[in-house]
Amino acid sequence: MKLALLPFLTVFAFSSPAFAEQASAESVKQLMQKTGAGELGVQAMKQMLPALKNIIPDAPESFWTDYMAEFNPEDLVEMTVPIYQKYLTEEEVQALNAFYDTPAGKKLIKVQPRIMQESMMAGQQWGQTVAQDVMQKYQSQTHNH
Repeated sequence: MKLALLPFLTVFAFSSPAFAEQASAESVKQLMQKTGAGELGVQAMKQMLPALKNIIPDAPESFWTDYMAEFNPEDLVEMTVPIYQKYLTEEEVQALNAFYDTPAGKKLIKVQPRIMQESMMAGQQWGQTVAQDVMQKYQSQTHNH
């Protein structure tokens, strides 16, 4: 009787989230490529370059040109893949890859940088409004006492 339950327990154990298949490096890299996550390393490096040049002001421009030529954004992708694998299963990454192939997914990728930028600006305005409100309330309380 107990042996008859074994196939059911095995199916149950391997269908539970604890045994979900880890996302493959290949499918994660596809996701990163579709969403432009791999390009973030190049953008980050370009943004860091002025600060790096300030740290070593004596370095000639040829040093920086050579350094940038050796910079491999794939290194950052390789470092990031395990992070995606930590939070997403293979099934989830496949579903995301399929979504990003749809017209809606492609549009989201295209407009997301603008959404993020405008959201940050809106958040800054909101923060300023909250700060002003807090200051006014505090001042009105201290003047009334």
